[in-house]
Amino acid sequence: MRILVLYGSQTGTAQDVAEQIWRESRQWGFQGPVLSLDNYDIQQLVEERLVIFVVATTGDGTEPDNMKQAWRFLLKRSLPSNSLVGLQFACLGLGDSSYSKFNYAAKKLHKRLLNLGATSLCPLGLCDDQHDYGHLGISLAWTAALWESLSGTLALRKETKPLDVKMWNVHVLEQSPSLDEQRLQWTQKQPPQLFKLKENARTTAADHFQDVHLLRLEGNGSEMTTWQPGDVLDMQPQNSAQKVQEFFELLAEHQLPFGASTVVEVTSAHADLPLPLAYTTPLSLDQAARYIWDLTAKPRQRFLEVLAQNCEDELEREKLLEFCTAEGLDDLISYVNRPRRTLLELLQDFRHATSKLTLSQLFEMMPLIQARSFSIASDISAGTLDLLVAVVNYKTIMHTPRLGLCSNWLKQLPSGVELRALIKPGTMSWPKDPLTPLIMIGPGTGIAPFRSIIQHRLQLQQTGVSIGPIVVFFGCRNRHKDYHFAADFEAWQANQQVEVHVAFSRDQDHKVYVQHLIKECGSQLAKLIREQQAYVYVAGSSNNMPKAVREAFIEALDNDANYVDQMIKQRRYQEETWA
Repeated sequence: MRILVLYGSQTGTAQDVAEQIWRESRQWGFQGPVLSLDNYDIQQLVEERLVIFVVATTGDGTEPDNMKQAWRFLLKRSLPSNSLVGLQFACLGLGDSSYSKFNYAAKKLHKRLLNLGATSLCPLGLCDDQHDYGHLGISLAWTAALWESLSGTLALRKETKPLDVKMWNVHVLEQSPSLDEQRLQWTQKQPPQLFKLKENARTTAADHFQDVHLLRLEGNGSEMTTWQPGDVLDMQPQNSAQKVQEFFELLAEHQLPFGASTVVEVTSAHADLPLPLAYTTPLSLDQAARYIWDLTAKPRQRFLEVLAQNCEDELEREKLLEFCTAEGLDDLISYVNRPRRTLLELLQDFRHATSKLTLSQLFEMMPLIQARSFSIASDISAGTLDLLVAVVNYKTIMHTPRLGLCSNWLKQLPSGVELRALIKPGTMSWPKDPLTPLIMIGPGTGIAPFRSIIQHRLQLQQTGVSIGPIVVFFGCRNRHKDYHFAADFEAWQANQQVEVHVAFSRDQDHKVYVQHLIKECGSQLAKLIREQQAYVYVAGSSNNMPKAVREAFIEALDNDANYVDQMIKQRRYQEETWA
């Protein structure tokens, strides 16, 4: 019986969950592909009978990039209300309850499918990254309930012996063809644009705990590079030479019969399963380790499941398989998630299992590097495309610091290097009338997109266009250590072009944050919002800041939470936050 598993994924987690559901479906006797929504002709949905959707939510409640086209089609008013009357579906959402629009994409999709006549097999599943177990806290139980529901209605029986459902066939090539190095530096679906790195400088003080870099890029191709305020730049990072070396030293230590110079050809093990773009031409393991596999990722359950397959050590095998069960979640979280243990460190710990790895298993288990998005911090009139990047470097109980893959890759890039990247629309939408007041709150690197819109509006003003008031709230620790774009804001303030409020949280005895300054300016902000229909924008960490800022605006608006809710619905109050 056919089952179709479709996913909308931004960082790869939803894809990972969807592929696990697809593998389990094989054990229940189903056939059919697992596809990203942009790899499926959504118009064919009317002919499907059984579909499982796994959908992440990004930004301010928006759908992932690989879902946007399908979502636009499903929203067409011309679609009859009985379009999907023959479809049975289940929908699992991946989100984070610290965001105001928690699992919004999945909720919208579920509702729309019902409106088009489809029948839901089980309640909408809403995974929450804030759960102690992350998405597994909901996804495991939801998936189990799904199979129970299907087995009851379709009289299915699960295979008693687990099936090894592999996705890829891997063949070693004796004669090495010419290998395309440049193609592997960008393996996303949309073609990249070329940039040249003009400047890469640390902006925080040398003794400050956080290393933040300002990168200035210039277009490096024949086509004109253009962008709008609020747009983002997608970049595909590469593993460090140190991590690549560690990986091959690990393979050599266990005397595995493959290494950096091994060249392979990868094909799909299923006719209806698309091959990742990274695998569409032959590549060496050295290239895979540098450009394709995320060696800094924390291992997911599929990684552990594959690693256990050939393991002859009973204790290691039992522990790896236990990590993949609901009962083993506490141990998995303690061992992997809390210390942020990387897959290389896990391979070092499970030495017997690692010593039995095959080349095929390696391609099954290794997660692919995903593109990262950064808010563009300059208007096109500034002449360079600027990025403000906080370098991720922190300690856990592990011996070595945890390093963010992309930020540390960007940090070490020299000026003059050529980069492949892609400009995309961001989640923020701006008022069409430049007279509309803007109130922007961007602590830390959250200030980046607001510098872009400020430059844009001031450029309009220079051409004779009248603009409305611009009020900015920025927060950092110290005036002289991490005040990003201080020269810009001081100049704009001095020229009375922008009203700037800065909270230096550690420059006095008591801590001052942006929400405190918002409350101090409450009556002025309420007047801009109620009388001039001002737009409010919030960007930065998703921890406590967005909620505290929202509460400060509610207080400024005479504790009228309904008014703020209405602003959110009208897109007059927008948040772009990240964990």
